[in-house]
Amino acid sequence: MEVVVVLLIIIAVVALIGVSSSLKVVKQYERGVIYRFGRVNRLPKEPGPRMLVPFMDKMTKVNMQVVTMPVPSQDGITRDNVSVRVDAVLYFRVIDPIRATVDVQNYQFAMLQVAQTSLRSIIGKSELDDLLSGRERLHEGLELMLSTPATGWGVHIDRVEIKDVALPESMKRSMARQAEADRERRARIITADGELQASQKLSEAARTMDANPSALQLRLLQTVVEVAAEKNSTLVMPFPVEMLRFFDRAAGSGAGQGPKPRESATATGEVTAAQPQPAVEPGADEPPAIDGKQQGPLQIPDPRTSEE
Repeated sequence: MEVVVVLLIIIAVVALIGVSSSLKVVKQYERGVIYRFGRVNRLPKEPGPRMLVPFMDKMTKVNMQVVTMPVPSQDGITRDNVSVRVDAVLYFRVIDPIRATVDVQNYQFAMLQVAQTSLRSIIGKSELDDLLSGRERLHEGLELMLSTPATGWGVHIDRVEIKDVALPESMKRSMARQAEADRERRARIITADGELQASQKLSEAARTMDANPSALQLRLLQTVVEVAAEKNSTLVMPFPVEMLRFFDRAAGSGAGQGPKPRESATATGEVTAAQPQPAVEPGADEPPAIDGKQQGPLQIPDPRTSEE
């Protein structure tokens, strides 16, 4: 009797172990692939508790979530002969768990290797400007290159993006100089355009003031008010040129009423009025003739010589 009880206990323990090993729970984000004697069941198990045949079935769980896989940095030379280092990030998920486990040994490792080779290939086909600014087209190209083998493995590529582009220091300095030169060019163009517009406005203002002289006086008063608002101790007051011309005309009209004597300058720089000279008769400065002979000019003895 005791032997029978022991056998029953052993059978119950074995059955309990078999049931516990046969009962599997598939989570919501997983799918179960059943292998019975090595042959795969074409219908994957949905989430929930699943009972397997002991010692006959074996189940492999496949994660159906989106996998974020960083792609290591890849060194390459662009089409315009610039050495760069580019890294990317890949987002994919399994859509066919049977193909992901049967057709490929390790689909995650396979996707990593394909992503590296595709990234290196896209670097050689692109230029530096495309890697820096035109990344949307490169992302589409990478996704297309990865989708071709991934579809056969039951994997769907959600998106792939280039994360960073590392440039040599010499290239960074060259790009910085280029950007600085471009900003300086735009600054000069903007300054020249501003000067052109200012000159046009000033010419229009000059024509307006020329048509209305009172506008110039009002502008002068406004300038004085602006200068006085700065609390300066010195005030520069411009003198109208028209007033100087008025004084010049007034002085010229007053001096033109009387006769102006002829002036002559002396050796000392003083100006004296020239005295009227008496009329000289013809031949008055000639010496008189003696005995019908013409005499030469009179000789005046030098007082410094001795008297003869």
